[in-house]
Amino acid sequence: MTRLVLGIDSSTTACKAIAWDASGRPVAEGRASLVLSNPGPGAYEQDPEALWGSLVEAVRALVSRLGAEVDSIEALCVVHQRETFVLADEGGRPLAPALVWMDARCVEDVARASRDLGIDFLHTTTGKYPCTTPSFYKLLGLLRRRPELGGLRPYFLDVHGFLMRRLVGDFVTSRASADPLGVVAMERGEYCRELLDYAGVEAGRVARLVGPGSVAGGLTEGAARELGLRAGLPVVAGAGDGQAAGLGAGAVGSRGYLNLGTAVVCGRLSAGYRVDRGYRTLFGASPGSYFLEGDLKAGTFLVSWLLGTLLGLPAEGRDEALRRLDEEAGALGPGAGGLVLLPYWNGVMNPYWDDRATGALVGLRGDHGPAHLLRAVQEGIAMEVRLHLEGLEQAGPVEELVVVGGGARSDRFCQVVADVTGRTVLRRGSAEATCLGAGVLAAAAVGLHPSLDAAVEGMVGRAERLEPGPSRGYYEGLFEGVYRGLYPALARAMEGLARLSGAP
Repeated sequence: MTRLVLGIDSSTTACKAIAWDASGRPVAEGRASLVLSNPGPGAYEQDPEALWGSLVEAVRALVSRLGAEVDSIEALCVVHQRETFVLADEGGRPLAPALVWMDARCVEDVARASRDLGIDFLHTTTGKYPCTTPSFYKLLGLLRRRPELGGLRPYFLDVHGFLMRRLVGDFVTSRASADPLGVVAMERGEYCRELLDYAGVEAGRVARLVGPGSVAGGLTEGAARELGLRAGLPVVAGAGDGQAAGLGAGAVGSRGYLNLGTAVVCGRLSAGYRVDRGYRTLFGASPGSYFLEGDLKAGTFLVSWLLGTLLGLPAEGRDEALRRLDEEAGALGPGAGGLVLLPYWNGVMNPYWDDRATGALVGLRGDHGPAHLLRAVQEGIAMEVRLHLEGLEQAGPVEELVVVGGGARSDRFCQVVADVTGRTVLRRGSAEATCLGAGVLAAAAVGLHPSLDAAVEGMVGRAERLEPGPSRGYYEGLFEGVYRGLYPALARAMEGLARLSGAP
Protein backbone atom coordinates (compact mmCIF):
# COMPACT_ATOMS: atom_id res chain seq x y z
CA MET A 1 0.00 0.00 0.00
CA THR A 2 1.08 3.59 -0.64
CA ARG A 3 2.90 5.14 2.32
CA LEU A 4 1.06 8.25 3.53
CA VAL A 5 1.48 11.06 6.03
CA LEU A 6 -1.24 13.29 7.43
CA GLY A 7 -0.82 17.08 7.40
CA ILE A 8 -3.26 19.10 9.52
CA ASP A 9 -3.68 22.87 9.29
CA SER A 10 -5.66 24.38 12.17
CA SER A 11 -6.16 27.87 10.72
CA THR A 12 -8.30 30.84 11.72
CA THR A 13 -11.47 29.93 9.84
CA ALA A 14 -11.14 26.18 9.22
CA CYS A 15 -9.21 23.02 9.98
CA LYS A 16 -7.94 21.10 6.96
CA ALA A 17 -6.53 17.58 6.99
CA ILE A 18 -4.82 16.15 3.90
CA ALA A 19 -3.19 12.74 3.42
CA TRP A 20 -0.07 13.12 1.26
CA ASP A 21 1.98 10.45 -0.47
CA ALA A 22 5.77 10.64 -0.89
CA SER A 23 5.44 12.57 -4.16
CA GLY A 24 3.33 15.31 -2.57
CA ARG A 25 0.10 14.06 -4.14
CA PRO A 26 -3.01 14.70 -2.01
CA VAL A 27 -4.77 11.36 -1.60
CA ALA A 28 -7.72 12.39 0.58
CA GLU A 29 -8.91 15.51 2.37
CA GLY A 30 -11.21 16.53 5.19
CA ARG A 31 -12.29 19.99 6.28
CA ALA A 32 -14.26 21.60 9.09
CA SER A 33 -15.11 25.27 9.57
CA LEU A 34 -14.28 27.40 12.61
CA VAL A 35 -16.31 30.31 13.94
CA LEU A 36 -14.51 33.57 14.69
CA SER A 37 -16.24 35.75 17.29
CA ASN A 38 -15.97 39.56 17.38
CA PRO A 39 -17.64 40.45 20.72
CA GLY A 40 -16.48 44.06 20.78
CA PRO A 41 -14.09 46.65 19.27
CA GLY A 42 -10.71 45.05 18.69
CA ALA A 43 -11.91 41.75 20.22
CA TYR A 44 -11.46 38.45 18.36
CA GLU A 45 -12.06 35.15 20.12
CA GLN A 46 -12.69 31.47 19.47
CA ASP A 47 -13.98 28.59 21.54
CA PRO A 48 -10.87 26.50 22.33
CA GLU A 49 -12.95 23.33 22.29
CA ALA A 50 -13.88 24.19 18.70
CA LEU A 51 -10.17 24.06 17.81
CA TRP A 52 -10.10 20.43 18.89
CA GLY A 53 -13.61 19.68 17.57
CA SER A 54 -12.79 20.99 14.10
CA LEU A 55 -9.59 18.91 14.01
CA VAL A 56 -11.57 15.79 14.93
CA GLU A 57 -14.24 16.55 12.32
CA ALA A 58 -11.68 17.20 9.56
CA VAL A 59 -9.65 14.06 10.30
CA ARG A 60 -12.72 11.84 10.57
CA ALA A 61 -13.94 13.14 7.20
CA LEU A 62 -10.55 12.27 5.71
CA VAL A 63 -10.55 8.83 7.32
CA SER A 64 -13.97 8.04 5.88
CA ARG A 65 -12.71 8.93 2.39
CA LEU A 66 -9.53 6.87 2.78
CA GLY A 67 -11.30 3.70 3.85
CA ALA A 68 -8.84 0.80 4.26
CA GLU A 69 -5.96 3.06 3.17
CA VAL A 70 -6.08 4.73 6.59
CA ASP A 71 -3.67 2.01 7.76
CA SER A 72 -1.08 3.49 5.37
CA ILE A 73 -0.79 6.69 7.43
CA GLU A 74 2.63 6.57 9.12
CA ALA A 75 2.63 9.91 10.98
CA LEU A 76 0.68 13.11 11.43
CA CYS A 77 1.85 16.69 11.89
CA VAL A 78 -0.13 19.75 12.99
CA VAL A 79 0.55 23.33 11.88
CA HIS A 80 -1.63 26.19 13.00
CA GLN A 81 -2.69 29.82 13.29
CA ARG A 82 -0.11 31.78 15.23
CA GLU A 83 -0.38 34.17 18.20
CA THR A 84 -3.78 32.70 19.10
CA PHE A 85 -3.46 31.30 22.63
CA VAL A 86 -5.37 29.29 25.20
CA LEU A 87 -5.28 29.36 29.01
CA ALA A 88 -5.88 25.82 30.28
CA ASP A 89 -5.87 23.85 33.51
CA GLU A 90 -3.65 20.85 34.31
CA GLY A 91 -5.91 18.55 32.32
CA GLY A 92 -5.72 20.78 29.23
CA ARG A 93 -9.28 22.09 29.72
CA PRO A 94 -9.69 25.73 28.65
CA LEU A 95 -10.32 28.36 31.28
CA ALA A 96 -11.29 31.22 28.94
CA PRO A 97 -11.98 31.86 25.26
CA ALA A 98 -8.94 31.63 23.00
CA LEU A 99 -7.73 35.09 22.04
CA VAL A 100 -7.07 35.16 18.29
CA TRP A 101 -4.07 36.78 16.62
CA MET A 102 -6.28 39.66 15.44
CA ASP A 103 -7.29 40.63 19.01
CA ALA A 104 -6.05 44.16 19.71
CA ARG A 105 -7.41 44.98 23.18
CA CYS A 106 -3.92 45.23 24.62
CA VAL A 107 -2.66 48.57 23.29
CA GLU A 108 -2.12 49.92 26.81
CA ASP A 109 -0.40 46.69 27.82
CA VAL A 110 2.06 47.03 24.93
CA ALA A 111 2.84 50.55 26.12
CA ARG A 112 3.22 49.47 29.76
CA ALA A 113 5.50 46.51 28.97
CA SER A 114 7.57 48.70 26.65
CA ARG A 115 8.09 51.23 29.47
CA ASP A 116 8.81 48.62 32.12
CA LEU A 117 11.01 46.23 30.14
CA GLY A 118 12.31 48.41 27.32
CA ILE A 119 11.53 48.23 23.60
CA ASP A 120 15.05 47.13 22.71
CA PHE A 121 14.97 44.25 25.21
CA LEU A 122 11.57 43.06 23.98
CA HIS A 123 12.58 43.32 20.33
CA THR A 124 16.03 41.78 20.49
CA THR A 125 14.98 38.98 22.86
CA THR A 126 11.84 37.84 21.05
CA GLY A 127 12.54 39.01 17.49
CA LYS A 128 9.25 40.90 17.49
CA TYR A 129 8.85 44.66 17.81
CA PRO A 130 6.29 45.41 20.55
CA CYS A 131 2.76 45.52 19.13
CA THR A 132 -0.60 43.93 19.81
CA THR A 133 0.12 40.80 17.74
CA PRO A 134 2.35 38.62 20.02
CA SER A 135 0.36 36.64 22.58
CA PHE A 136 2.41 38.03 25.49
CA TYR A 137 0.65 41.40 25.30
CA LYS A 138 -2.78 39.84 24.72
CA LEU A 139 -2.20 37.76 27.87
CA LEU A 140 -1.34 40.89 29.86
CA GLY A 141 -4.58 42.47 28.65
CA LEU A 142 -6.67 39.40 29.43
CA LEU A 143 -5.32 39.12 32.99
CA ARG A 144 -5.89 42.86 33.48
CA ARG A 145 -9.53 42.45 32.47
CA ARG A 146 -9.99 39.12 34.27
CA PRO A 147 -7.50 38.99 37.16
CA GLU A 148 -9.22 35.93 38.64
CA LEU A 149 -7.72 33.81 35.87
CA GLY A 150 -4.23 34.34 37.29
CA GLY A 151 -5.29 32.72 40.54
CA LEU A 152 -6.15 29.51 38.66
CA ARG A 153 -2.45 28.92 37.83
CA PRO A 154 -3.17 28.47 34.11
CA TYR A 155 -1.02 26.91 31.43
CA PHE A 156 -0.19 29.46 28.72
CA LEU A 157 -0.42 27.56 25.42
CA ASP A 158 -0.11 28.25 21.72
CA VAL A 159 -2.61 26.40 19.48
CA HIS A 160 -0.06 23.65 18.78
CA GLY A 161 0.57 23.07 22.48
CA PHE A 162 -3.15 22.99 23.25
CA LEU A 163 -3.85 20.45 20.51
CA MET A 164 -0.80 18.33 21.35
CA ARG A 165 -2.10 17.89 24.91
CA ARG A 166 -5.15 16.22 23.35
CA LEU A 167 -3.14 14.25 20.80
CA VAL A 168 -0.23 12.87 22.83
CA GLY A 169 -1.31 13.57 26.42
CA ASP A 170 1.56 15.95 27.12
CA PHE A 171 2.08 19.71 27.17
CA VAL A 172 4.60 19.85 24.35
CA THR A 173 5.06 22.22 21.43
CA SER A 174 7.50 23.14 18.70
CA ARG A 175 9.86 26.10 19.03
CA ALA A 176 8.53 27.26 15.65
CA SER A 177 5.02 27.14 17.13
CA ALA A 178 5.71 28.77 20.50
CA ASP A 179 7.90 31.69 19.44
CA PRO A 180 4.92 33.80 18.20
CA LEU A 181 3.73 33.80 21.83
CA GLY A 182 6.41 36.46 22.29
CA VAL A 183 7.99 34.88 25.40
CA VAL A 184 10.79 32.83 23.79
CA ALA A 185 14.40 34.04 23.91
CA MET A 186 15.16 33.39 20.25
CA GLU A 187 18.94 33.12 20.38
CA ARG A 188 18.80 30.62 23.26
CA GLY A 189 15.76 28.73 21.96
CA GLU A 190 14.10 28.63 25.36
CA TYR A 191 11.45 30.53 27.29
CA CYS A 192 12.49 33.89 28.73
CA ARG A 193 11.88 33.67 32.47
CA GLU A 194 11.81 37.46 32.84
CA LEU A 195 8.89 37.75 30.39
CA LEU A 196 6.96 34.87 31.96
CA ASP A 197 7.45 36.36 35.42
CA TYR A 198 6.25 39.76 34.19
CA ALA A 199 3.08 38.13 32.85
CA GLY A 200 2.56 36.10 36.02
CA VAL A 201 2.99 32.71 34.33
CA GLU A 202 4.28 30.21 36.88
CA ALA A 203 7.32 28.05 36.19
CA GLY A 204 6.36 24.90 34.32
CA ARG A 205 3.00 26.30 33.17
CA VAL A 206 4.06 26.36 29.53
CA ALA A 207 4.49 23.58 26.99
CA ARG A 208 7.82 21.78 26.73
CA LEU A 209 9.78 22.95 23.68
CA VAL A 210 11.03 20.55 20.98
CA GLY A 211 12.41 21.09 17.51
CA PRO A 212 10.08 21.28 14.49
CA GLY A 213 10.05 17.98 12.64
CA SER A 214 10.84 15.88 15.73
CA VAL A 215 8.50 13.14 16.94
CA ALA A 216 6.81 14.65 19.99
CA GLY A 217 4.92 11.53 21.07
CA GLY A 218 2.48 8.85 20.04
CA LEU A 219 -1.25 9.27 19.54
CA THR A 220 -3.10 8.37 22.75
CA GLU A 221 -5.77 5.68 22.73
CA GLY A 222 -8.47 8.24 23.51
CA ALA A 223 -7.42 10.57 20.71
CA ALA A 224 -7.06 7.62 18.33
CA ARG A 225 -10.66 6.57 19.01
CA GLU A 226 -11.95 10.09 18.39
CA LEU A 227 -9.97 10.52 15.18
CA GLY A 228 -10.34 7.03 13.72
CA LEU A 229 -6.57 6.50 13.61
CA ARG A 230 -4.37 3.91 15.30
CA ALA A 231 -3.04 4.46 18.80
CA GLY A 232 0.67 5.14 19.00
CA LEU A 233 0.81 6.82 15.57
CA PRO A 234 3.87 9.15 15.61
CA VAL A 235 2.85 12.79 16.09
CA VAL A 236 5.45 15.14 14.61
CA ALA A 237 6.02 18.62 16.02
CA GLY A 238 4.94 21.23 13.50
CA ALA A 239 5.32 24.99 13.12
CA GLY A 240 3.27 28.12 12.74
CA ASP A 241 1.27 28.32 9.53
CA GLY A 242 3.52 30.97 7.97
CA GLN A 243 6.74 28.99 8.42
CA ALA A 244 5.01 25.76 7.36
CA ALA A 245 3.63 27.35 4.21
CA GLY A 246 7.09 28.63 3.30
CA LEU A 247 8.36 25.07 3.59
CA GLY A 248 5.42 23.68 1.60
CA ALA A 249 5.95 26.29 -1.11
CA GLY A 250 9.62 25.43 -1.51
CA ALA A 251 10.83 28.91 -0.55
CA VAL A 252 14.57 28.33 -0.18
CA GLY A 253 17.72 30.28 -0.98
CA SER A 254 16.95 33.63 -2.66
CA ARG A 255 13.35 32.57 -3.17
CA GLY A 256 10.79 34.38 -1.00
CA TYR A 257 7.37 33.22 0.06
CA LEU A 258 4.07 35.08 -0.17
CA ASN A 259 0.82 33.81 1.30
CA LEU A 260 -2.16 35.75 -0.04
CA GLY A 261 -4.44 34.53 2.74
CA THR A 262 -6.70 36.16 5.35
CA ALA A 263 -3.50 37.87 6.41
CA VAL A 264 -0.72 38.41 3.89
CA VAL A 265 2.61 36.96 4.96
CA CYS A 266 5.83 37.58 3.04
CA GLY A 267 8.97 35.87 4.25
CA ARG A 268 12.39 34.41 3.58
CA LEU A 269 14.80 32.11 5.40
CA SER A 270 17.85 33.39 7.25
CA ALA A 271 20.76 31.26 8.42
CA GLY A 272 21.46 33.60 11.35
CA TYR A 273 19.44 35.50 13.95
CA ARG A 274 18.81 39.15 13.13
CA VAL A 275 16.24 41.76 14.13
CA ASP A 276 14.99 44.90 12.44
CA ARG A 277 11.87 47.08 12.37
CA GLY A 278 11.42 46.05 8.73
CA TYR A 279 10.33 42.51 9.66
CA ARG A 280 9.75 40.16 12.56
CA THR A 281 11.95 37.15 13.27
CA LEU A 282 10.71 33.64 13.94
CA PHE A 283 12.15 30.14 13.99
CA GLY A 284 12.00 28.47 10.59
CA ALA A 285 10.28 25.14 10.05
CA SER A 286 13.69 23.79 9.00
CA PRO A 287 15.70 22.98 12.15
CA GLY A 288 18.39 25.56 12.87
CA SER A 289 16.94 28.22 10.58
CA TYR A 290 15.24 31.54 11.19
CA PHE A 291 12.36 33.00 9.24
CA LEU A 292 12.17 36.74 8.53
CA GLU A 293 8.63 37.83 7.90
CA GLY A 294 6.54 40.79 6.87
CA ASP A 295 2.93 40.55 7.96
CA LEU A 296 -0.14 42.46 6.81
CA LYS A 297 -3.07 41.58 9.06
CA ALA A 298 -5.70 42.57 6.50
CA GLY A 299 -5.13 40.48 3.38
CA THR A 300 -7.91 38.64 1.58
CA PHE A 301 -9.91 39.63 4.67
CA LEU A 302 -10.37 42.83 2.66
CA VAL A 303 -11.97 40.89 -0.19
CA SER A 304 -14.41 39.32 2.29
CA TRP A 305 -15.07 42.77 3.72
CA LEU A 306 -15.78 44.15 0.24
CA LEU A 307 -18.11 41.32 -0.77
CA GLY A 308 -19.84 40.76 2.55
CA THR A 309 -19.84 43.95 4.59
CA LEU A 310 -19.80 46.55 1.83
CA LEU A 311 -21.78 44.78 -0.91
CA GLY A 312 -23.90 42.65 1.43
CA LEU A 313 -23.52 39.45 -0.61
CA PRO A 314 -24.49 36.17 1.11
CA ALA A 315 -21.62 33.78 1.78
CA GLU A 316 -22.95 31.07 -0.54
CA GLY A 317 -22.78 33.25 -3.65
CA ARG A 318 -19.49 35.02 -3.11
CA ASP A 319 -17.17 32.77 -5.13
CA GLU A 320 -19.08 33.41 -8.36
CA ALA A 321 -19.50 37.10 -7.53
CA LEU A 322 -15.75 37.38 -6.93
CA ARG A 323 -14.98 35.67 -10.24
CA ARG A 324 -17.13 38.19 -12.15
CA LEU A 325 -15.75 41.13 -10.21
CA ASP A 326 -12.19 39.93 -10.80
CA GLU A 327 -12.80 39.90 -14.56
CA GLU A 328 -14.20 43.44 -14.42
CA ALA A 329 -11.22 44.58 -12.32
CA GLY A 330 -8.82 43.10 -14.85
CA ALA A 331 -10.43 45.10 -17.64
CA LEU A 332 -9.74 48.37 -15.81
CA GLY A 333 -5.99 48.30 -16.28
CA PRO A 334 -3.41 49.42 -13.73
CA GLY A 335 -4.26 52.12 -11.21
CA ALA A 336 -7.91 51.25 -10.44
CA GLY A 337 -9.09 54.41 -12.18
CA GLY A 338 -7.04 56.67 -9.90
CA LEU A 339 -7.99 54.89 -6.66
CA VAL A 340 -5.30 53.93 -4.14
CA LEU A 341 -5.93 51.77 -1.07
CA LEU A 342 -3.88 51.67 2.13
CA PRO A 343 -4.69 48.18 3.51
CA TYR A 344 -4.43 48.87 7.25
CA TRP A 345 -7.95 47.76 8.25
CA ASN A 346 -6.41 45.86 11.20
CA GLY A 347 -3.51 48.20 11.96
CA VAL A 348 0.01 47.88 10.56
CA MET A 349 2.97 45.84 11.74
CA ASN A 350 6.28 46.23 9.90
CA PRO A 351 7.71 48.67 9.08
CA TYR A 352 5.58 51.22 11.01
CA TRP A 353 4.33 49.18 14.01
CA ASP A 354 1.21 51.26 14.54
CA ASP A 355 -1.69 49.30 16.04
CA ARG A 356 -3.97 52.34 15.72
CA ALA A 357 -3.38 52.78 12.00
CA THR A 358 -6.50 52.45 9.88
CA GLY A 359 -7.29 51.80 6.24
CA ALA A 360 -7.70 54.51 3.65
CA LEU A 361 -9.10 54.92 0.15
CA VAL A 362 -7.60 57.88 -1.64
CA GLY A 363 -8.89 59.24 -4.93
CA LEU A 364 -12.57 58.21 -4.67
CA ARG A 365 -14.84 59.60 -7.38
CA GLY A 366 -18.46 59.14 -8.33
CA ASP A 367 -17.62 56.83 -11.24
CA HIS A 368 -15.84 54.28 -9.06
CA GLY A 369 -17.64 51.00 -8.44
CA PRO A 370 -17.02 47.58 -6.86
CA ALA A 371 -14.53 46.49 -9.55
CA HIS A 372 -12.41 49.59 -8.87
CA LEU A 373 -12.42 48.72 -5.18
CA LEU A 374 -11.34 45.13 -5.83
CA ARG A 375 -8.53 46.29 -8.12
CA ALA A 376 -7.46 48.81 -5.47
CA VAL A 377 -7.45 46.05 -2.84
CA GLN A 378 -5.22 43.87 -5.00
CA GLU A 379 -2.86 46.74 -5.84
CA GLY A 380 -2.75 48.02 -2.25
CA ILE A 381 -1.78 44.59 -0.94
CA ALA A 382 0.89 44.26 -3.64
CA MET A 383 2.26 47.73 -2.78
CA GLU A 384 2.56 46.67 0.85
CA VAL A 385 4.39 43.49 -0.19
CA ARG A 386 6.82 45.67 -2.15
CA LEU A 387 7.39 47.71 1.03
CA HIS A 388 8.00 44.56 3.07
CA LEU A 389 10.53 43.23 0.58
CA GLU A 390 12.77 46.21 1.27
CA GLY A 391 13.13 45.00 4.86
CA LEU A 392 13.53 41.33 4.02
CA GLU A 393 16.26 42.02 1.49
CA GLN A 394 18.60 43.13 4.26
CA ALA A 395 19.28 39.38 4.51
CA GLY A 396 19.95 39.13 0.77
CA PRO A 397 18.04 39.64 -2.48
CA VAL A 398 14.63 38.08 -3.06
CA GLU A 399 14.59 37.30 -6.77
CA GLU A 400 11.47 35.15 -6.92
CA LEU A 401 8.25 34.99 -4.91
CA VAL A 402 6.41 31.71 -4.42
CA VAL A 403 2.75 32.73 -4.12
CA VAL A 404 0.19 30.55 -2.33
CA GLY A 405 -3.11 31.00 -0.49
CA GLY A 406 -6.63 31.86 -1.58
CA GLY A 407 -5.60 35.01 -3.43
CA ALA A 408 -3.19 32.98 -5.58
CA ARG A 409 -6.19 31.50 -7.42
CA SER A 410 -6.64 34.81 -9.24
CA ASP A 411 -4.45 35.14 -12.35
CA ARG A 412 -4.84 38.90 -12.24
CA PHE A 413 -3.92 39.22 -8.57
CA CYS A 414 -0.72 37.22 -9.14
CA GLN A 415 0.16 39.33 -12.18
CA VAL A 416 -0.41 42.52 -10.18
CA VAL A 417 2.02 41.19 -7.54
CA ALA A 418 4.63 40.49 -10.24
CA ASP A 419 4.15 43.93 -11.84
CA VAL A 420 4.21 45.91 -8.57
CA THR A 421 7.15 44.09 -6.95
CA GLY A 422 9.18 43.57 -10.11
CA ARG A 423 9.81 39.93 -9.11
CA THR A 424 9.08 36.70 -10.89
CA VAL A 425 6.04 35.07 -9.28
CA LEU A 426 5.98 31.28 -8.98
CA ARG A 427 2.52 29.85 -8.45
CA ARG A 428 2.28 26.30 -7.18
CA GLY A 429 -0.36 23.92 -8.47
CA SER A 430 -1.68 23.30 -4.94
CA ALA A 431 -3.02 26.16 -2.85
CA GLU A 432 -2.56 24.05 0.30
CA ALA A 433 1.09 24.89 0.95
CA THR A 434 0.53 25.07 4.71
CA CYS A 435 -0.88 21.55 4.89
CA LEU A 436 1.85 20.35 2.55
CA GLY A 437 4.46 21.87 4.85
CA ALA A 438 3.03 19.72 7.65
CA GLY A 439 3.20 16.71 5.35
CA VAL A 440 6.84 17.45 4.45
CA LEU A 441 7.80 17.58 8.15
CA ALA A 442 5.99 14.30 8.83
CA ALA A 443 7.47 12.56 5.77
CA ALA A 444 11.03 13.46 6.73
CA ALA A 445 10.46 12.45 10.36
CA VAL A 446 9.38 8.88 9.56
CA GLY A 447 11.70 8.23 6.61
CA LEU A 448 9.50 8.64 3.54
CA HIS A 449 12.43 10.82 2.47
CA PRO A 450 15.99 10.67 3.84
CA SER A 451 16.06 14.34 4.89
CA LEU A 452 13.90 17.43 5.10
CA ASP A 453 15.59 18.91 2.02
CA ALA A 454 14.87 15.70 0.12
CA ALA A 455 11.24 15.79 1.26
CA VAL A 456 10.87 19.36 -0.04
CA GLU A 457 12.48 18.35 -3.34
CA GLY A 458 10.30 15.27 -3.69
CA MET A 459 6.95 16.65 -2.53
CA VAL A 460 6.78 20.28 -3.65
CA GLY A 461 5.67 20.35 -7.28
CA ARG A 462 6.65 22.52 -10.21
CA ALA A 463 5.39 26.09 -10.37
CA GLU A 464 3.84 28.30 -13.05
CA ARG A 465 6.01 31.38 -13.72
CA LEU A 466 4.59 34.90 -14.11
CA GLU A 467 7.03 37.63 -15.14
CA PRO A 468 6.57 41.37 -14.58
CA GLY A 469 4.69 42.86 -17.53
CA PRO A 470 4.34 46.24 -19.25
CA SER A 471 2.54 47.76 -16.23
CA ARG A 472 5.76 47.58 -14.22
CA GLY A 473 6.78 51.16 -15.01
CA TYR A 474 3.37 52.59 -14.06
CA TYR A 475 3.41 50.80 -10.73
CA GLU A 476 6.93 51.99 -9.97
CA GLY A 477 5.71 55.56 -10.34
CA LEU A 478 2.61 54.86 -8.23
CA PHE A 479 4.67 53.28 -5.45
CA GLU A 480 7.38 55.94 -5.28
CA GLY A 481 5.16 58.93 -6.05
CA VAL A 482 2.08 58.06 -3.99
CA TYR A 483 2.07 54.90 -1.93
CA ARG A 484 5.41 55.25 -0.11
CA GLY A 485 4.38 58.58 1.39
CA LEU A 486 0.72 57.74 2.05
CA TYR A 487 0.93 56.39 5.61
CA PRO A 488 3.44 59.05 6.79
CA ALA A 489 1.11 61.75 5.43
CA LEU A 490 -1.97 60.28 7.18
CA ALA A 491 -0.44 59.02 10.44
CA ARG A 492 -1.28 62.09 12.53
CA ALA A 493 -4.86 62.15 11.25
CA MET A 494 -5.20 58.42 12.08
CA GLU A 495 -3.88 59.04 15.58
CA GLY A 496 -6.38 61.86 16.10
CA LEU A 497 -9.28 59.73 14.87
CA ALA A 498 -8.27 56.89 17.19
CA ARG A 499 -8.13 59.27 20.15
CA LEU A 500 -11.52 60.83 19.38
CA SER A 501 -13.23 57.50 18.73
CA GLY A 502 -11.85 55.87 21.87
CA ALA A 503 -10.24 53.06 19.87
CA PRO A 504 -8.45 50.44 21.98
